[in-house]
Amino acid sequence: MRKKCCAVMTAAMMMASALQWTYPVQAAQTEERQPVSLKGLNFDHSMELEYADQFTVDYYEDGYVLISIVDSGSFLLVPEGGKAPEGLDGDITVVKKPVNHIYLVATSAMDLFCALDALDEISLSGTDTDGWYIADAKNAMEEGNILFAGKYSAPDYELILSEGCDLAVESTMIYHTPEVKEKLEQFGIPVLVERSSYESHPLGRTEWLKLYGALLGKEETAQAVFEDETQNLKEVFQAENTGKTVAFFYISSIGSVNVRKSGDYISRMIELAGGKYIFESLGEGDNALSTVNMTMEEFYAAAKDADYIIYNSAIDGELHTMEELLGKSSLLKEFQAVKNGNVWCTGKNLFQETTGLGRMMEDIHTMLTTENGRLTELTYMHRLK
Repeated sequence: MRKKCCAVMTAAMMMASALQWTYPVQAAQTEERQPVSLKGLNFDHSMELEYADQFTVDYYEDGYVLISIVDSGSFLLVPEGGKAPEGLDGDITVVKKPVNHIYLVATSAMDLFCALDALDEISLSGTDTDGWYIADAKNAMEEGNILFAGKYSAPDYELILSEGCDLAVESTMIYHTPEVKEKLEQFGIPVLVERSSYESHPLGRTEWLKLYGALLGKEETAQAVFEDETQNLKEVFQAENTGKTVAFFYISSIGSVNVRKSGDYISRMIELAGGKYIFESLGEGDNALSTVNMTMEEFYAAAKDADYIIYNSAIDGELHTMEELLGKSSLLKEFQAVKNGNVWCTGKNLFQETTGLGRMMEDIHTMLTTENGRLTELTYMHRLK
């Protein structure tokens, strides 16, 4: 049975014709991709992906699986008792199955392991107990089933080795401390750098569920969960765009306003849910960051007439009252959404619950289409009082 304390995964088959704009179709759907030829192995088939474009999975006879991640190398899963073929390219890392002593540093992956009922395969965490908002992860650490092994930049190598770690799953933050990645690899621990945050489609992030399904031999479970949840948002994606504008932001400790770029997955989720992101062409292509900082005056000039504003609680905590929001800047009281009471705040758990992106889009759609004042609480958002 799948663990129910993890967020229910929601994803959807996108009905592009029902939207006012469309996403680019992923390359894997439009271009012929040749599988990697591995000496001594016979190719069987490739995994079908609907949204994800940052990884591929190729299957070979006798249980061999090749996971390839954009700009992060490839990983050949060797079945138990099997041997890796000779003459592998240098960018292919061998991972021997079963994989059941994982050092999980990429927080976005935890919820996917929960959805696969595979929490037992994680032995070590790069986030300590008080840093988790996912109930299963927090409980497992409190019970000692998952141990804190240091954050990405300062791992506890002695503990990692003593626990028999057979794979480290890192976020791209590891590239800021390349010596850590090199050290882990020197100890014989493969390092998989996940890139779900680089997916061009919001639901591509949730489809990384299938990559971990392949890693753990739970492909059928991953596919079943994904398919079961793709129906939940069909009506949302088929509905006409409301044309209502939405701003998504938080205010830093120094008073600057942090907003998402126009091409960021949050802004795209707003569009998919039937809204219009208030910043139509902000910061696209400037750098790899997904956000932009601006002064409160600049934010006011661009977003004062937005129909809805959503405060991002991920950085400095949740807000519950309008008074708390106005305490960050008195200029906010001049915003149309504040005057109309259309101000919402996300919960802290949103960005850890990768499987909840579809539910978040459902929340935004409900917010946009429900009469003002009729809603106070959604799955991942609450209205400021």
